[in-house]
Parts: sequence; structure tokens; C-alpha cells
Amino acid sequence: MSQVIALSAGKREQTKLANRRAILDAAREVFGELGYEVATVRDIIRRTGLAAGTFYNYYRSKEEVFEALADDGAHRFRPILRACFETSDSFESYLRAAIQAYFDFIADEHESWQARRPPAERQPHMQVQTPEMERVYEEVHGAFLAAMARGDAPRVDADYLATAAIAIAREVGERMLLRRPVDTAQAAAFAVSLILGGLPALPRLAP
Repeated sequence: MSQVIALSAGKREQTKLANRRAILDAAREVFGELGYEVATVRDIIRRTGLAAGTFYNYYRSKEEVFEALADDGAHRFRPILRACFETSDSFESYLRAAIQAYFDFIADEHESWQARRPPAERQPHMQVQTPEMERVYEEVHGAFLAAMARGDAPRVDADYLATAAIAIAREVGERMLLRRPVDTAQAAAFAVSLILGGLPALPRLAP
């Protein structure tokens, strides 16, 4: 009996994951084709083939769906960020690799949106902080602390530095996506130079 219950629970969990993935995939397509501002929850539901009640079991609005898409993107980017740390031999090489990887990632992520969305509409600028985004911050913060402990990065406030580096990458990345052609290398060089150039002016922490 317990085995039957376990199998049933496992199947329900698989169904939930499949429904959530169907909603996110549909939302990505709908936002790309119609534009975020024009798209409605009804458009997303129609694309999934799910019942409206099923959709509302997971999300209450298109804003929540967009936040979930952001969380999903951060989840997929985190292993790439970890690989940058594991293959870099210095603070600067990590910073360059991480920012270049981020810009390449968001350029690939938004290629469909940029190609299919209404010309007058830009990617919605929504300041959201999801659990996976917080884990991305923890990855960056931990990498900076490790670099400082090794002695190849100045001992500054790692919390502020990680926050500032992520903010610079995010804002420069958003502007990069509006340019034609999208040049990830140029954007990465600018962001890295800005961060490295500002480091000498930061107050040092006591040993």
C-alpha cells in the first residue's frame, strides 16, 4: 500500500513539474510574439492547452509568470557561473569570464524576444529578486571572498562589491540588448573595466 501511495505522489509531482514547464514555455513564446504589455494570462493559458484553473494553481498573474521566468533563467545560469569560478586562476580572470558568460547567456535568452516582439516594445524592466537570483549573488559573493583570501583581490567589502558588480552587469546588459548589433564582448570589456577601475578607490578592510 505504501508503495502505491509513493508512486501516486511521484506521479503527481511529475505532473506539477510538467504543468509548470508548459506554462513557462508558453509564456516565453507569448511574450515574444505579442510583447509583454499586450500579452494576457488568457493568451498564455490558450498556448498551454491547460485549464484556467490549473494555471491559477501555479501563478496568479502574468507578473508572477515573468518572475518565474527570471528565476528559471537564474537557475540555468548558476552552473555556468560556477564553472567560471572553477576554471579561473585569478580574481580578474573570474570577473572577465563571469561577466562575458552572463552577457552571452542573456543575449541567447532574448534572441527570440528581440526578433519577434513588436518593434516599439522593449524588454520589460522589472526589479525582481527571486530565490535563484539570491543564489547567484551568493555564488559571486563567495567567489570574491575566495579571491580576497588568496590575496589576488583587494580586501574590500565583498557584500557591496558583489552587489555593485551584479548591478553593473545587469544594467549594462539591458542596454546592450537594445543595441544593434548586440556586442557582448564590447559590453563585457566596458563592465569589467568599470569594476576593476573603481576598485583602487574603495576603502580597504582591516586585516
